Amino acid sequence: LAGSAATILLVGAVPASAAAVPESTLTWKPCDKLLCGEIRVPVDWADPKGRTITLPLAMLPHTGRRHRIGVLFSIPGGPGGSGVQDLERRAGSFAQIRDRFDVVSLLPRNGIELGVLDQDCLSTGPWITPPGDEREWAALARANRAAAERCRAADPELFGHLDSVSFARDIEAIRTAMGEPQFTFMATSYGGVPGLAYATLFPRRVRAMYLDGAVNTLRDRSEEDRARYALMEAQFTRFGQWCANDSACALHGRDVGTVWNDLRSAADRSPVRAEKGVAYSGFDIAVAAMPDLVTPGADHARWKELAQAIRRAEKGDATGFSDYVKAGTLGSLKPPSFVGMNMTHCPDGIGYRDYAEYRRLRALGDRIAPHLSGNELWHPLGCVGWPEPVRTPTAPLPVDRLPPFVGAGTWTDYADTADLALRVPGSGTIRFEGQGHGLYHSGDPCTIAHANRYFIDLRVPPRNTVCRAES
Repeated sequence: LAGSAATILLVGAVPASAAAVPESTLTWKPCDKLLCGEIRVPVDWADPKGRTITLPLAMLPHTGRRHRIGVLFSIPGGPGGSGVQDLERRAGSFAQIRDRFDVVSLLPRNGIELGVLDQDCLSTGPWITPPGDEREWAALARANRAAAERCRAADPELFGHLDSVSFARDIEAIRTAMGEPQFTFMATSYGGVPGLAYATLFPRRVRAMYLDGAVNTLRDRSEEDRARYALMEAQFTRFGQWCANDSACALHGRDVGTVWNDLRSAADRSPVRAEKGVAYSGFDIAVAAMPDLVTPGADHARWKELAQAIRRAEKGDATGFSDYVKAGTLGSLKPPSFVGMNMTHCPDGIGYRDYAEYRRLRALGDRIAPHLSGNELWHPLGCVGWPEPVRTPTAPLPVDRLPPFVGAGTWTDYADTADLALRVPGSGTIRFEGQGHGLYHSGDPCTIAHANRYFIDLRVPPRNTVCRAES
């Protein structure tokens, strides 16, 4: 338990040639294939002697086969994803790096599985409709606030401190407790946000920072939307090309872009019925389609489902969309703006400043994204009316006090990640020519090899180093 005098309990014999493990105030005990522990941290880091919560920790321990360098700390995505589950499920990806590092992660304070807040409440939220005027904007603010307040009522203090800056301070508490002078970091997906917060707050404690498909909150909002729309449009083009070349696509032989835009326009005029009285607008269809559009799956299975759903919706039946939305959202008939996601997104500054910024960026999307205009509205609209303040770092990223970073990404997230990594002088990037998200966790051997060389020797790959899927 946190605060004990025990040192780390290692599994298996460690040769005398291995580096000594720093003295730690954490206790690690075997649990299935991992070592598990916990740490107590303040709910409010501005009041370190106040109320605390307990965060579960997990470790894939150093194998002892080679000299131990230190700790590779894996920051999970989400927001609210479980790093404990990442280590359980993705242990194979870390097999080689464990010759040199203990790999450590946690269930973060914003993890729904933590069970401190009402899980059912956090797993739901309002269905978002883009407001057409300030009256509808105000109505959306009331709906979002009401959903947030229902969950917030169970524990207002904790609910107000689920931001990425608090998460970053939790990581620093773990480093301090483990007695490590620095951490080597892997930040995946939304884990890039607390990763960059940590780098801003504690730059000298960062030995290395590998960003894998990281979410970028440092760009100007206009630049970010422009880049994201370009990426999504490119992915839609790939979907259309697949349909043109593969008879397994339900839209084969048709102009997919025209079919899609006609469906969205028709649904905006007269929403397409699904089930239980629910109907899909063009915006609903685009948001529902995005997970399948971005990740087609093995043998394009999800693209096949998407094409079939489009064809059914043309005929007045949107259940093809609601069926797979339900599967991924605990039964919701439309993609909800999850309170559990927004409780981190909104304090992290994901939302719009005001109605004027929303209108400006909506118009930008309409101009530059002919097939997916409006899709980048969904997350920030979930923060309209949010009852907690933004808690992002006030200082800029201290690039002069940080080591070179490495960023890696696929077709749909390389640009975001590269923009983050290359802010730090001397950094490098890995561009994966293919689909997916989270290259290290998904086991891509090329990316893992480059990342491991960086972790071990601090050898930075050149900018725009290319990896490709193995045939």
